[in-house]
Amino acid sequence: MNEDFLNKKLQERIDANALRSLIVNKNKIDFCSNDYLGIVKNKLIERSASSNLSHGSTGSRLLSGNYELIEETEKMIAGFHHAEAGLIFNSGYDANTGVLSCVPQKNDTIIYDQLSHASLRDGIRLSFAAFFSFLHNDLHDLQKKLASAKENSTNIFVVTESVFSMDGDVAPLKEMASLCEKFNAALIIDEAHATGVIGQRGAGLVQEYNLQDKCFARIHTFGKACGAHGAIVLGSEKLKNYLINFSRQFIYSTALPAAAAEAISISYKTFPEMEKERNHLKELIGFFKNGHSKYQILPSDTPIQIVIIPGNEEVKKVAKSLQQNNLDIRPILYPTVPKGAERLRIVMHAFNTFDEVKTLLQILNYSD
Repeated sequence: MNEDFLNKKLQERIDANALRSLIVNKNKIDFCSNDYLGIVKNKLIERSASSNLSHGSTGSRLLSGNYELIEETEKMIAGFHHAEAGLIFNSGYDANTGVLSCVPQKNDTIIYDQLSHASLRDGIRLSFAAFFSFLHNDLHDLQKKLASAKENSTNIFVVTESVFSMDGDVAPLKEMASLCEKFNAALIIDEAHATGVIGQRGAGLVQEYNLQDKCFARIHTFGKACGAHGAIVLGSEKLKNYLINFSRQFIYSTALPAAAAEAISISYKTFPEMEKERNHLKELIGFFKNGHSKYQILPSDTPIQIVIIPGNEEVKKVAKSLQQNNLDIRPILYPTVPKGAERLRIVMHAFNTFDEVKTLLQILNYSD
């Protein structure tokens, strides 16, 4: 088959200096990964994992792929997060698209934060509901959209992240929950970047604010601070049964194997006790924020620290300088972020040191 039809879109990326490629960075200081607590780096799961568990589940969970360990893990995680029930999906992407593509129906309305993750937006597009974005973390705009939707919607769903993956800021969840109560809307929150890091025992922002009973659904992913793979949707037993029956991402996927379920279970027994690591993270974040920078740093109290360097070419140049100094930091380019808001996404970890952060700030200030 002639593949010349692919060239146009690829050339557009090349012309914008935005062509993506895969790279392997070995032995560099990690300011890039989502391994916030160092569970992967320090092989904390491997220390307790069995060596004889299966790496294949043989089928979807509705056929041959269901087993006791995955059900036990779901119950344990639901209990930890004070939820009635939970259903494990193969990834955060599957969980987000799996919920949003099948729960909202025709004549329903979804209102989502404009900076919501691509997986949330893709799930929204797959649904039969009407959908509108509201300005990022703007409660006035959310209220206006809720009032408009109430007039002609059967059900209203409000969707947000608790910690935003490309900005590092947090959603005003208390106020959002109050608005959802006022307009009888269902609140869906992606806790991907809060899990393990935010709140008591790393339970997330929802529980930090004691809002678990105000949420229709919460999504916690395991591929970031948890150091494993997969995700869980938390909610009522009725929601779980609904997803088992109607979520195509769950029904038509081979289940995670027992080895993966065990890793998830071990992580959930490990990260709640990592207070020392979370405290060190907070200190590193404060040290970085208080350091002088010639670039704009977005407000964030989370491990995700954003340095704005407008222009794909310029941000790639600064990232290259950091890479050459043994710091693994990647540029985030347009069109992933808006033009003029290109950035370095710098991630703090429990295993980073103050000296490493000091070096990072020095190089940033002297790069040109």
